This record gives sequence, structure tokens and C-alpha cells, in this order.
Amino acid sequence: MTTRSLETPVSLSEVRTHDLAKDAALVVGASILMAVCAHVAVPLAFSPVPITLQTFGLLIIGFTLGSRRALAAMMLYLIEGAAGLPVFSPAGLGGVAQMLGTTGGFLFAYPAAAYVAGMLARSQVSAKTKFLSAAVCAEFVLFTGGLLWFMVLTGTGFTKALSMTVVPFIPGEMLKIAAACALGAVLQRKLSR
Repeated sequence: MTTRSLETPVSLSEVRTHDLAKDAALVVGASILMAVCAHVAVPLAFSPVPITLQTFGLLIIGFTLGSRRALAAMMLYLIEGAAGLPVFSPAGLGGVAQMLGTTGGFLFAYPAAAYVAGMLARSQVSAKTKFLSAAVCAEFVLFTGGLLWFMVLTGTGFTKALSMTVVPFIPGEMLKIAAACALGAVLQRKLSR
């Protein structure tokens, strides 16, 4: 067995393999985090959309992984769910049926929302400003996707759909945004050391 001295140069392919393995581990770990957040769910009697920690998880993933890895993590999460793995909220049917059901718009919006959160969290403005703007924009993408899908699928009018898929969640989303922004700032400081 040979050992490498500190002076021995590392090949570009070794660096790429290491980076690829690290990225893959982060993406898989993020999809697992999303699945855990999905299982912290409270069904609502007046809405098919349950309260979950998924938006919190999505924001943390975007803030810490950046746009491309966050996008990849959410795509992997959807693939896992479509394959029948129990990664979606237990309040739904699971698998493809859940993706095509009334909450499917939220699920399909995850990759875009995570990308937006990751992209805006890397801006050069102050931590409070960038995390807050990233979170609000990501939530807008997420809830727009969920609202529009719900309206089309159910034939529900805008006002009623808004009252079932967006308005009841605003207080909770404000808390999740605040927590994600605070944690994002802490994680960014730790990761930049």
C-alpha cells in the first residue's frame, strides 16, 4: 500500500471525484432531511394541505447547499416519492397519487423554490437581508405553484383556493422563515470559518 506525501500533487480527476462524492452526499442528506420534515405533519379539517416542516427544510437546504445542489436535492426527493418511498407527508396518499393530487403543485414547486432560495442566499448583501429576501421569494414560488395547481385540479375559484392553500399558513410560514433565517446565518458563519 502506498501513501501520498504532502508534496505529491493531486490529480484533477481525484479532486473532481472527491467534489462529486461530497455533492452527492449533501444532496442525499438533504432529501432525507426533507422526508423527515414531511413527517412532522398536522392535517387540517378545512384544507387538503397539511401543516408540515417542509418549507423550513427547503429553506435550510437552499441556504446551506446553494442553488444547484438544493435543486438536485429536491429533484431527488420527488424521484424518491414517485418511486413509492415514504418520503411525502403521511397526510396524503403517497407516491405518484400524492404528486398528482391537490398538494402536487407544492411538491412540483420544491425544486424551483429551493433553487431560488439557494441563489438569493448567496448574494452579497447583509445576512438578514439576503436570507429574508431568499425565503420570501422561495415561499412565493412555492405557494404560487401550490395555489395554481389546486385551482386547476379542483376548479376552485381564486379566493376560495387562496383561503384553503395560502392564507391559513401565513402565520406558521412567518415563524418558519424567521427560524430558517436565524439558523441560516449561524450555519453560514460556521461554514465560512
